Amino acid sequence: MSRPLGCLSTGGLVAALLTLLLIVGVVLIWGGTIFSPGPLNAQAGDVPLKGVYSHAETGGNCAACHPAPWEGASMDNRCLVCHGAVREQLGEPTSLHGALRAADEARPCRACHPEHRGAEAPLTVVDAFPAFPHEVTGYSLQGHRRTADGDAFDCADCHGPEMAPFDRQSCLTCHRNLDAAYVQSHVADFGTDCLACHDGLDTYGASFDHNRLAFPLLGGHASPACRECHPAARTITDLRNTPQDCFSCHGADDVHKGEFGRDCAACHSTEDWAQVAFDHDRTAFPLTGQHVTVACWRCHVGGVYKGTPQDCFSCHGADDAHKGEFGRDCAACHDTEDWAQAAFDHDRTAFPLTGQHVTVACRRCHVGGVYKGTPQVCVACHADPVYHRGLFGTDCAACHNTTGWQPARFDRLHTFPINHGESGFSPCRTCHPATLTAYTCYNCHEHNPADVESEHREEGITDFQNCVECHPTGREEEGEDDD
Repeated sequence: MSRPLGCLSTGGLVAALLTLLLIVGVVLIWGGTIFSPGPLNAQAGDVPLKGVYSHAETGGNCAACHPAPWEGASMDNRCLVCHGAVREQLGEPTSLHGALRAADEARPCRACHPEHRGAEAPLTVVDAFPAFPHEVTGYSLQGHRRTADGDAFDCADCHGPEMAPFDRQSCLTCHRNLDAAYVQSHVADFGTDCLACHDGLDTYGASFDHNRLAFPLLGGHASPACRECHPAARTITDLRNTPQDCFSCHGADDVHKGEFGRDCAACHSTEDWAQVAFDHDRTAFPLTGQHVTVACWRCHVGGVYKGTPQDCFSCHGADDAHKGEFGRDCAACHDTEDWAQAAFDHDRTAFPLTGQHVTVACRRCHVGGVYKGTPQVCVACHADPVYHRGLFGTDCAACHNTTGWQPARFDRLHTFPINHGESGFSPCRTCHPATLTAYTCYNCHEHNPADVESEHREEGITDFQNCVECHPTGREEEGEDDD
């Protein structure tokens, strides 16, 4: 007896085929909606992505978001196929989606953008990401934890119920309710782009202290409104680029017309601009001695300061008792402590005083008070004495020096012993009766030219006039007189 075929019977196979045909027909007629957990969101974008403005317009094409199991792709991959701008943000850590990826790399798109909740349901649910690092967007929520009423801030307070991109007018809307007068003044000074300066940390807000910067506000600088120093500033960069020198603000009111340069702080202070405390010692011409008490107008005639001469003669030349004989370098003798007490340093001239010249009275050389053109040679003051009678010329320094006029030291020029003879030192004229360039030995030795000539010719000597050539020491041989 044979066993029954069961589901493999002819009837069972027919039933299975009819069921399969029914399923295929339903799928073809109703598509994937038969498996959908709910209708898709109908929120429309500004531009179409892959031909549709909203998820609802995909027409039940489940494969647009749900890849088949054998494709090896994820739903996040399908999201990025359409949302290219988001794909680019994921590679930038400081962007919105880049920050989310950095905070939780495994978090899928649908965690913040759930679907199949109906056409009117919000497509973005930020509350699903409570630890969102808002500071990476360039604005910290540290200063916005509580509203003015004390309630905790909600994302929708700034981004609206649809989580739209932040509208910067939201700042003005809230803060006008807090202090309308201040906001009106602040907007007039710095414009309406609050985020250009504010970062949510109150860095440039309520706790801002200008005195912590490189330019503290002191004295008269404490009262002017911000816009007076920061005109047309709209960003942090504009504020930081504000000049910090006095002249940039006060140059237009410079009553000195630029004569004192641009360093206003050399005379003025922030305590009282009108009270000037000029320190002349900070200039190229510090005031010393009697110059300290001289009235400014005496040197700065007509109120002219720039280009005022700094040499003595420009002021004192008209009173020069020397009539220009000493030149224009007054400081060579005078100083600012006492003009009348001159301390002339002769060593700074072309004729420094040495030896006995130091004690000689000025009038002995500068006869009649004449200084300019005074001769600097010895013979101008020391005339040739009678016993020289022109023998030695005008080069007194060849024998004499300023330490003592006598004794004269001419031995460095005289090679012949000057103590030659029985009487010791002989007068110069004994050997040089007419001139220093010629000498004779006949005035001492007991022989005459004829005897000398006869004797020397016998010895074969023809040049017997130049005695020193053969008798350099005055002697014929050691220990024997040559006469």
